[in-house]
Amino acid sequence: MVERSGADILVEALVDLGVEIVFGYPGGAVLPIYDALFRAQKIKHILVRHEQAATHAAEGYARSTGKPGVVLVTSGPGATNAITGITDAMLDSIPMVVITGQVPSHLIGSDAFQEADTVGITRHCTKHNYLVKDPAKLGPTIHEAFHIATSGRPGPVVIDIPKDVQVATAGYSKPGPIQHKTYRPASKADRSAIEQTVDMIAAAERPVLYTGGGVINSGPAAAQLLVELARITGAPVTSTLMGLGAFPASSPQFLGMLGMHGTYEANWAMNQADLIVNIGARFDDRVTGRLDAFAPNSRKIHVDIDRSSINKTVRIDLAIVADAGRAMEDMIRVWKSRQYAKPDLSAWWDRIAEWRAKDSLAFPEDEPNGFRGEIMPQRAVRALWEATHRRQPIITTEVGQHQMWAAQYFGFDLPNKWLTSGGLGTMGYGLPAAIGAQLGNPNALVIDIAGEASIQMNIQELATATQYRLPVKVFILNNEYMGMVRQWQELTYESRYAESYSDSLPDFVRLAEAYGWKGIRIEAPDQLDRGIADMLAHDGPVMVDCRVAKLANCFPMIPSGAAHTDMILQANEVSGTMDDEARALV
Repeated sequence: MVERSGADILVEALVDLGVEIVFGYPGGAVLPIYDALFRAQKIKHILVRHEQAATHAAEGYARSTGKPGVVLVTSGPGATNAITGITDAMLDSIPMVVITGQVPSHLIGSDAFQEADTVGITRHCTKHNYLVKDPAKLGPTIHEAFHIATSGRPGPVVIDIPKDVQVATAGYSKPGPIQHKTYRPASKADRSAIEQTVDMIAAAERPVLYTGGGVINSGPAAAQLLVELARITGAPVTSTLMGLGAFPASSPQFLGMLGMHGTYEANWAMNQADLIVNIGARFDDRVTGRLDAFAPNSRKIHVDIDRSSINKTVRIDLAIVADAGRAMEDMIRVWKSRQYAKPDLSAWWDRIAEWRAKDSLAFPEDEPNGFRGEIMPQRAVRALWEATHRRQPIITTEVGQHQMWAAQYFGFDLPNKWLTSGGLGTMGYGLPAAIGAQLGNPNALVIDIAGEASIQMNIQELATATQYRLPVKVFILNNEYMGMVRQWQELTYESRYAESYSDSLPDFVRLAEAYGWKGIRIEAPDQLDRGIADMLAHDGPVMVDCRVAKLANCFPMIPSGAAHTDMILQANEVSGTMDDEARALV
């Protein structure tokens, strides 16, 4: 083998792994790698304006393409700035490899300039991390890192490389298939567990398919398998925030999102089901509400590729440790081989129809509710959907009320079209994620539905979109508040709006223009459709400042600590089942 520098080995390994794009920001501790990238010219490097944005852009790229995102940052503050995005990817199961520079090996531990204990800092927010001290081990480590990041439950892996290792020389050859001696995630389900699952579904009178991001992570075929499983079983389907798009929102079998801001029918169906089949979700606290009141009379099956998720928060009756898609494929095969007829669930669907009649996603638009002449944010999202859904756009969001409104009112019929920060709830996610998605899908319509507070967390990335001529659209629901914070303050702190008003906001139209974007302002309901049309007509990046009702709240809502059926539906209306303890919370 011809010897080459560690930096050249790294670049060649990335090329061998099919990496096309790296998101990063240079610094002293990674200059040898940047020089190798410059000389090789085989990988497109995207220069972001902040390392956190590099990680979110890599997440957007990964989530929309199914390929791992790759990040390159320098030591010290470069690595620490990336921590938020690494943690975000860990909680949302996004495959990502983050390469960090480190001070020379002999200076590690001496508090050298821009030194940080990257391995120590990232130990609890990565699937695995490495400190590579030998250039001969660099190639195999890169390949192993990608294997870990993309197999099993996906997640972020960090590779910390001292500067001297980047310039030292060693041989490199592309390794064969990775056979890690301890990391061997299961993907194929146990046959007997599948058969038991099928029998339980066939016997159930009130089944629910509760689906999550694991279906999307399994690949596009898994979403088609979910549709088929729902068709043959006749069961209603609900989804977590991260699972939206795995099952068509337009299907009459879809109950909508469940959980804290889920629909009335989804939460009540979960509560009254006699069988819950969890496929690729993790019984998150935002779904379950108060654990002792969650689905008390149901049997529970949990399909998850991550063994540690089983029985972590909710006790289940049957565990299937497997890839969601492969498990559903086996369920369908067994169901058909046993020639089960489609169950008669008419009584169950009649009950669901009663819950649907509540119309829990209705929202006030008329004068008696105090919103005369204002754009309701829900209406703005729905208008955006009406104008764009035929183009199958990729939607990203920041975090807050606008995120929940987007989840509720922008229906997704396909996977990998909905990119949001779920587990960590990271403000500033949406714009860089949209940039990453646009780079991975050059011909797609990519829209970041944002809030005026969240968008400012990484607003400097407007320059990144300009530099790389990316036609990203940002649609701001501007209510001049940190809306979700204000909503909680209204409901639980007697409307004491402590530090939730967004004072001194920029003129977003002029700010967009300063970055080379087109800026559009929408201030009245009769401007909404025309403003959206103007946004879509422009072939470059556009920022829309849509002024919406300032005090609109996001309902339904389950108060923190309440049962998952104790939903506030609108204003002061409270579900009649709310007990005194839950009522006190609001």
